[in-house]
Amino acid sequence: MKSLIIEKNKMGLEEEPELLVKGWLLREVPGNWIKQRRHWFVLSQDSLDYYSGPEKGARRLGTLVITSLCSVIWPDKQTYKETGHWSITVYGRKHCFRLYTKHFNEAVHWACAIQKIIDTKAPVETPTQLLIRDIEENKFNPEVVEHIYQHNLILKYTQGPLYAPLLPFPYGSQEHTYHSGKGYGSVREEAVKLFNCLQQLESAREPVPIIQGVLQTCLDLRPLRDEVYCQLVKQTSYTPAPYTAAHLRYWQLLTCMSCTFLPGPTVLKYLRFHLKRIQSQSPESEMDNYASFISEALEKTKCRECVPSWEEIQMLMSRQEMLCTVHYPGPLSCQLYISSHTTANEVVRRMQEKLGLQDSKNTFALYEQNALWEQPVAAGALIADILTSLSTKESESEAQWKLCFKLYCLLDADSISVDSIEYLFLFEQCHEMVVRGQLPACEEDLQALASLRLQCLMGDFSTHAPCPPLDELFPGHVLEAQVLMSLSAPQALPPCQVADQGCPTTQRFHTGLLAGTLWSHTATAAHKQKVEQDMRLRSRLKEEAAAVMGSILERWKVLAGYSRRDSMAAYLTIARQWSGFGCTLYEVDFYISSTGSFSQKLWLGVAATSVSLYRQGEAEALESFPYGQICSYGVSDSNTFKITAGDRDLLFETTKLTEIMQLMNAYFSAIRRQRGKGEDADITITESTEVGFRHLVSTHTPTLLELPSHPV
Repeated sequence: MKSLIIEKNKMGLEEEPELLVKGWLLREVPGNWIKQRRHWFVLSQDSLDYYSGPEKGARRLGTLVITSLCSVIWPDKQTYKETGHWSITVYGRKHCFRLYTKHFNEAVHWACAIQKIIDTKAPVETPTQLLIRDIEENKFNPEVVEHIYQHNLILKYTQGPLYAPLLPFPYGSQEHTYHSGKGYGSVREEAVKLFNCLQQLESAREPVPIIQGVLQTCLDLRPLRDEVYCQLVKQTSYTPAPYTAAHLRYWQLLTCMSCTFLPGPTVLKYLRFHLKRIQSQSPESEMDNYASFISEALEKTKCRECVPSWEEIQMLMSRQEMLCTVHYPGPLSCQLYISSHTTANEVVRRMQEKLGLQDSKNTFALYEQNALWEQPVAAGALIADILTSLSTKESESEAQWKLCFKLYCLLDADSISVDSIEYLFLFEQCHEMVVRGQLPACEEDLQALASLRLQCLMGDFSTHAPCPPLDELFPGHVLEAQVLMSLSAPQALPPCQVADQGCPTTQRFHTGLLAGTLWSHTATAAHKQKVEQDMRLRSRLKEEAAAVMGSILERWKVLAGYSRRDSMAAYLTIARQWSGFGCTLYEVDFYISSTGSFSQKLWLGVAATSVSLYRQGEAEALESFPYGQICSYGVSDSNTFKITAGDRDLLFETTKLTEIMQLMNAYFSAIRRQRGKGEDADITITESTEVGFRHLVSTHTPTLLELPSHPV
């Protein structure tokens, strides 16, 4: 770099053959009472210089050498609002120029010119990069590799601090600004800080928080992943005391890294070479065991969405698997051992084997669930990530979250044996729909279902049996609707309200002290009235709930002698009367593009053979579209789902885009598997060029949609 800097303090500007841009700019002066100074700036092919003036022989006051690691921040409106000037910032190895001009076009011209020069520069390589390349070229020559290690301290363990990153990062890199709320500095600064954190592991009483902090930084700042891998390889090479607990902390962090992120191709080759070298140098040692575990992990690792939990890190430090509790319908659960690489699909298969559901025609899935909400887990999602996110949600909301194994696609409800555990799944999930108000039925049927539920759970009626609360038996919205209807009958208005209706005073005096006084009296009266209405509503709800519960108990008494199996069968017989039995309902705002702006709150029901639309609470479908009539479906924008059936486009606004898409894909995948066994083998599936939509081409009638080629 020194060769690029012209030593003499004076030079003739006319003698410089490669001047690109020149002109007056204001430069911010740090630590001076004068905040900005005006200088004559000259941009050449190798540097950005500033002078005392434009005349020949003017004194050069400063230089910023331009390399491929320099970076430019473009002008922004916020700085202009604050200073009245458009600014650009140029970061170099030793200097940072903050430049200002009154003209936006001039600022953009300078920024473009400097960026073009940066782009033409050859990439800067650090000594570590050059040595990694030398090791890769000579990896089959142990003597040369040993010579490289012995004569380059940068590759070996050090107790001292690191003053610069091992890998090249842009000066003043702004990638950290997206996470500025977490207090990150530039990537170069964070790289040096991370090495200090690594060294603290040796003496830390509890290493897990430090390990989590390093992993979180690497999750937030992606470029630092390769840097930390290189730092860990360095600290596990030629260690003075390799078998001590302090040194093994580096291997434990390397284990956690290998199960969380993959390094880039070059660093991955270097890491694999390092692991094999350690295994050959220290066979049958703890380092050998860690190296073997890491090598296997690198074959399976996908980039994680969450930093490993405290429990997972402790398991990884001892190279063990952790226990995962999976619940399934009814108060039942089982525990499975999982690794950092176990996916939801693997857990579903293991649960099917454990419960004897391998031959079921229906499909199953895992769900994130609490008392009020649930969401299916994508098949490829890592269970370790799901468990971490559930523990985070639990700590934030104080609600109990769990992982549940449930029916996902109900393809054949008729062939389920009454004595099988799958029948229990169907019964429990049907009851969940009833309690949520997603099974349209009259109040009499709902009470009959509640009594059958009690008979199934508790057996014959007994005054000593602890009865579950009403909201676990009967849909709450039905009670609320009845009470609101009874309270909506016209009643005599209170005197204060009659007076308010006939007195326009509050509208005439809308400002000043008098208006404030009138408003406070009106607001007090309105608040008092609202409190009274709420109390009356709660009282009526209690009365109505007691009446409904009494009716349910009377029905329960009549069911004496019904077995658990009989109760479940009777329950499902009533539920099957609804034509949409077995479908999954999603609340949507419905639009039809061909008929203009028509909107209505509806249920979208996705079933094994069709997609249907229901008015909420009504049993009959407004419209139903068999899959054979659907030409395409998919996500049209951030919250709109589109289905094309014949010459009609149906648009739905919903927050459940991904869930609807995944469920429809799952049904079509199941249909395709069935057809692949010999049914209608003449159907051809073609891939659409329109991202987000699935289209069908068939030799006869379009009956099957294309599965997504891209994640939704």
